Amino acid sequence: MEIVTKFAPIALALIMFGLGLGLRTEDFLRVFYNPKIFIVGLTTQIIILPIVAYLLIILFNVSSELALGLMIIAAAPGGVTSNVLTKIAKGDVALSISLTALTSLICIISVPIIVFHSANLIGVTEATNNLSMISISLQMAGIVTLPVIIGMLIRKFANNYVTKNISIFENITIVLFTFVFLAIWIEEGENIFFYIKKSGSIVLALNILMMVIAYYIAKYFSSTIQQRKCISIECGLQNGTLAVFVASQLFDDIIYLIPTACYALVMYLTAFIFIFFLRKIEA
Repeated sequence: MEIVTKFAPIALALIMFGLGLGLRTEDFLRVFYNPKIFIVGLTTQIIILPIVAYLLIILFNVSSELALGLMIIAAAPGGVTSNVLTKIAKGDVALSISLTALTSLICIISVPIIVFHSANLIGVTEATNNLSMISISLQMAGIVTLPVIIGMLIRKFANNYVTKNISIFENITIVLFTFVFLAIWIEEGENIFFYIKKSGSIVLALNILMMVIAYYIAKYFSSTIQQRKCISIECGLQNGTLAVFVASQLFDDIIYLIPTACYALVMYLTAFIFIFFLRKIEA
């Protein structure tokens, strides 16, 4: 896991820097104009998603290592790709960007809390022995929050240049994301199919179930199909690179990264199927 361990922090920092380049101050302030639907999206993503993941762990009765790996990916809120897919789905892109903007800052607190409390519930003590909640939060602040802030500052002072070239940064993000998961496959090719067999069902269940739950929660609180699409996609697409970073900082065993790798494989396919299904409903 040497390549993943060394490259994941660099890739994550660059990805978050690219996210920051796409953000403006208005993306944070926009939440005050329609706070109800924003709170619904944030609560569904940060609170309900991990709860659903934990209930599935009990139902599927998976090993403690795979269980904690699933909780790590469940704790990692979606990144810039959720904004892109929301646009493709003709959803509320402004809401998607605002959710991504705020969760990218909140996650330095929410992710350690979810992961460490999950480790205690599941009975995995290795995580709490290796690093404290405060230390992992500080590491995430340096690799997640700081690059976002730097990207936003550059956007502020070089707006025209960044706006013209934002697609280049988005493509770099996709390449970095792909490289991280290719590294997992290369380093653990012999074992990965066994792990996928073990975790594939629960990962697929979490992904599909959460998009459906998010859609109907949003439907109850929202009046527009665009907002429902946005919240569903935000809850279906998780930040795999962030999950890899957290797992690789806490553990040396690749098994904790397998649910993340599995989720990355299925989430885009299911998201496009979900988008196609929603368009049929609209028609």
